[in-house]
Amino acid sequence: MPINARVTLCHGPYESNGIVEHRTFRLRGLQAALRARGYRCVLEETQEWNQVELVVNGELVFRCHIKQLEFGGDGKLDPTTTRHLNKINT
Repeated sequence: MPINARVTLCHGPYESNGIVEHRTFRLRGLQAALRARGYRCVLEETQEWNQVELVVNGELVFRCHIKQLEFGGDGKLDPTTTRHLNKINT
């Protein structure tokens, strides 16, 4: 994967404290890890509940439940973030 590739994080709404809406708190670690490796990261809201999709140059690379991502942080200790990054680098 070329450095500076466009990585789109498509994320749907999820329920927290009884309210369903789009939130980016769980995406911060993944965003930080992608930016640290030189990728351009773009967030895109979708209507797919509880889903995060990692799209690189128009190709779906990885999909997971948004609550599998750790809340906040830098992404270094998050195993799901590590799996996402490994998919991009292969």
